[in-house]
Amino acid sequence: MEIKHYLRLLQRGWWIVVVTTLGALIVALLFSYLATPIYRASARFAVSPDAALAVSRDAITSLDTLDKRSVIVTYAEFLNSTRIYNETIQSLQLDPEVMKRDYAITTAALPDANILELSVEGPDPSVAVVVANTLGQRAVSEIKELYQVFDISMLDPAVIPDEPVRPQPLRDSALAIALGLVIGAALAIIVGQAQTPLDVYRQRSALDPVSQVFNRRYFERVIDEEIATSPGSHLSLGMVQLDGLQDLIDALPQTMLQELLRQVTAILRKELRGNDIIGRWDDVIFSILLPATPGMAASRTMERTRQALQKPIQLEDYGETIYLEPYVSVATYQLGETGTELVRRAEHDLELARQGVEKRIQTQPAE
Repeated sequence: MEIKHYLRLLQRGWWIVVVTTLGALIVALLFSYLATPIYRASARFAVSPDAALAVSRDAITSLDTLDKRSVIVTYAEFLNSTRIYNETIQSLQLDPEVMKRDYAITTAALPDANILELSVEGPDPSVAVVVANTLGQRAVSEIKELYQVFDISMLDPAVIPDEPVRPQPLRDSALAIALGLVIGAALAIIVGQAQTPLDVYRQRSALDPVSQVFNRRYFERVIDEEIATSPGSHLSLGMVQLDGLQDLIDALPQTMLQELLRQVTAILRKELRGNDIIGRWDDVIFSILLPATPGMAASRTMERTRQALQKPIQLEDYGETIYLEPYVSVATYQLGETGTELVRRAEHDLELARQGVEKRIQTQPAE
């Protein structure tokens, strides 16, 4: 039920999802076309034992050391050295403030390989390439001066990239659409929950939870409202008492009782008009308000309803057949009468109808 509820909220707020998604897409496209393109130039370096070493214990030891990644990490720190970087920028006669603000340098050791990758990102691809290659060569020279057992050499020099790493309009647009859909759906649900009319919550509190018709408190309010809004029009109040229902309420499981009462409600709705109002007056009595219905028409409706409720009710899911004995009454509104007085007459007539049936049964001659 919760999923269906959220789907209804999304269906009602579809325009929020659309607007949010389009807004995210427009922002992403504007950012893509207005932002300064950033390019990445990468140079790769290979680390290996010195070729001058013969196949000896020293060569085997150097290979074991290389497998422990300590050499790779040490050489990566050379590529990240602040001193070597500053010397490189100075030798290239580049503005240190511009480089600090607009360019970023990272070094990474490739997994499961003795390869280092030095990357330079910035708005000018040619500057990024020159910095990557020059910085790499300077770091290699420093390393070779200090370490003789291992050799490091440039495997792939940096080249001018064809496309920027960011922004990428297609990728950014796809991410924006996905993000817009998620945010839009969340907003649609929140707005839908906030805009749910107060009458819906009132209606939920006005329903009998078992039969799903109006409870007595709300039904009495409806009677008063009908009298107040149309004091001179025809209005009839009918009541249906289901004899034998009290025993079933005490004996049946809640789910079976709920199914029974909802079938009773369905029968009532089938026999009534769309503007007629049904309520559960108490455990065994249903009340029916018949607006714009004079006395004779209301009596025919209630008799037709009684006959429909006399038929066996099949609870197919439980394999049970229920027999109920309905009694009905109807009271027609009289000018100047209050809702309480109308209810009192309908209840009195219902009691008379029930006593009249019992009296007829008692006076029937024995066969």
